[in-house]
Amino acid sequence: METASKTAPALIAWNDGFKTGIADMDVAHRQLFDGVASLQMGMDAQRLAKLQEQILRHFAHEQDLMERSGYRAVEQHVKLHQEFAAQLAGFQQAGSSWDALRVQELRTFLNQWLSGHIMAHDMRFGKWYASQQARSARAIAASRPAHQPSGFFARLWGARTASAHH
Repeated sequence: METASKTAPALIAWNDGFKTGIADMDVAHRQLFDGVASLQMGMDAQRLAKLQEQILRHFAHEQDLMERSGYRAVEQHVKLHQEFAAQLAGFQQAGSSWDALRVQELRTFLNQWLSGHIMAHDMRFGKWYASQQARSARAIAASRPAHQPSGFFARLWGARTASAHH
């Protein structure tokens, strides 16, 4: 008699160790883990198509952020996404019924790819992105004279100071 652990789909649950430091990417990654967990025996093709659409939207958003921020490894990252999409499409075409074994194989594939990709590639981008944000903040701060306040209150007080001198 087989134990439940041998037949139960392998699942990796979202945890804070997967955080890249980019809030919208982290939310999307968490949703992808939840989507993988929702896959079940006897599911219809529509459920997998919905998860696939969610993955592709996430990839497009992630790639756009990389391009807009000037990330040098964006082309390599896009290739990884394309390879994954091709593997997932091949997996979908490999069989017709979603029995327990096929669902387990799909969950295992998705979990391993997702967790490995986040830890190796998305984390690298997250660290790079944080360093770029910090560098930009330092450059902005350095461009302002030290004695010049800025922002809403500075404009408000500046207007009052200017009107008091007239």
